[in-house]
Amino acid sequence: MRRVVLCLLFALFAAPAAAQDICHGYGPQSPRDIGNPEGANRRVWSPAPPPSRMNLCNIHTHTNAEHRGPGFFLPAGDGEHGGWRCHGTAELSPEELEDPTHGHGAFHGVVPGDTIEVHWVFSSCDVRPGEGLGACLSDTCANPELRVEAQVFLVVNDPDAADFADFAYAGTVRHGLHQPRALPDGTGRPVVFLGSTTGPSFTQSVCSPLQVTWSVRPACMKLDIGSLHRWAEAGNVFNETHSHGVRQLVTAPELLSEID
Repeated sequence: MRRVVLCLLFALFAAPAAAQDICHGYGPQSPRDIGNPEGANRRVWSPAPPPSRMNLCNIHTHTNAEHRGPGFFLPAGDGEHGGWRCHGTAELSPEELEDPTHGHGAFHGVVPGDTIEVHWVFSSCDVRPGEGLGACLSDTCANPELRVEAQVFLVVNDPDAADFADFAYAGTVRHGLHQPRALPDGTGRPVVFLGSTTGPSFTQSVCSPLQVTWSVRPACMKLDIGSLHRWAEAGNVFNETHSHGVRQLVTAPELLSEID
């Protein structure tokens, strides 16, 4: 039964539902435009604790940003492979855009010049980091508090750009809690709001029931593509070897929380 429930809640790869009426009875949804604080969804809950007081349970990426923000507002189209791109994309040099693996790198679905949104998912459950969002709950903790720390990266061919290993999980435990090596900083004060899980299986008519505290940084950061390939080659505990699709932006006010 639990496996069935997880499949329904966390199916990230199912085809999105056709546009229909807006779903009703759900809490605030994600992704959203973090530059627009307006929202009319009145379902509220206490924000999740800071990540340092929760267990890291999953790290995954989406090709193109799911959220829209000051640093990532260029439309990338509709559907599972749409979303938003970093505003600095057009200024990349030929060297930054060169693909060192010619499409055969260990981390699939991303090439230099792409935008990705990375999600560090934290859970209040006593769990270990693992594959999929199902790693964030357990038989004894089926309704956890969830927090997602998000950073949008502009992927480049440049060893001097950010190294994904600096933000990965390497067995780090602090105060008894699983933690990434670090979370990105220097990209602006994160915008914190109440929302839901994302992914292309959800739309404005097929909503996610899970309650998530989001923390989305407003500016892009350049990331060396070689570091993504090394992360995949090393066999990360999340079994992440490719970047996932996006959920289209939620714009209906009744599906959005108000940002303080």
